[in-house]
Amino acid sequence: MIVRPHLHWFRMLLAWRGSVLPQLLPRLFLIFLISLGAVAVHDHVLKITISLSTAPFSLIGIALAVFLGFRNNASYDRYWEARKLWGELLNDTRSLARQALTLPRNGTPSAEEVRELMQVLCTLPHALRHQLRHSDPRADLAARLPAALVERVMASRYRPATLMMWLGEWVQRRVREEALDGWGVLAFDRNLDTLSDVIGGCERIASTPLPFAYSVMIHRTVYFFCATLPFGLVDSIGIFTPVFSVFVAYAFMAHEAIASQIEDPFGTEDNDLALNTMCAAIEDATRDLLAEPGVEVASATQRDFVLD
Repeated sequence: MIVRPHLHWFRMLLAWRGSVLPQLLPRLFLIFLISLGAVAVHDHVLKITISLSTAPFSLIGIALAVFLGFRNNASYDRYWEARKLWGELLNDTRSLARQALTLPRNGTPSAEEVRELMQVLCTLPHALRHQLRHSDPRADLAARLPAALVERVMASRYRPATLMMWLGEWVQRRVREEALDGWGVLAFDRNLDTLSDVIGGCERIASTPLPFAYSVMIHRTVYFFCATLPFGLVDSIGIFTPVFSVFVAYAFMAHEAIASQIEDPFGTEDNDLALNTMCAAIEDATRDLLAEPGVEVASATQRDFVLD
């Protein structure tokens, strides 16, 4: 994801990175060529004449705007739900870290055992990020976990769930040591269940795309509308047809492209969630409770933009 600070209105007009314009340029150029063809036909440069009324384009344009609105709302709903789930992941991680530091009694567990728990809590977001992006987590796991646990996690298919299992085992060991009473176990278990819900919610979003038929119908309608629009405008605006055709095509195509990007909020495209930054923020918040050195979290205020 590209994270930017708030831009001046004029700089916003010229923003390139993070917009969908670069990927749309070839398609807009094609609409421009079609528009030139429509002008040439209208001015009798060619021996054929194609002239369409603007009435059907008005009707189709209104309907298409409504369809694109539904598509964008559906995609943004997935994006926003994913962001809320990762916010909940931060909250639950902090709660578990706080409980590990404050709930045990009789001077147990040891500082080393608490630090081991913190390391797993710091690793869990990275494991979830790699699972959602179908990437290899070994480097992040090896940097934070003991070798034996790394091999155990890598041998499983659902690595965040394996780390959750280890967290449950940690609580069980504290119960055997009589470091936790029943209320403490319930507090831990409640937050572990919430973490499981977060992981399951992310997996649900990642494994359930919008219906293909719905997406392809809108895609075809957008491109048919944009390709035929110049022939409906040429009678009324003449030589300015390419300008307005490309502008209208940009508006419709950009909405569809943005909706397509954020439909899968866990990807690595410009407008997907900044999972790298969020993982670093969760790890930094957890380490702060142990008064350990922080983790650098990228900030858009430090430079023009941040690539995540």
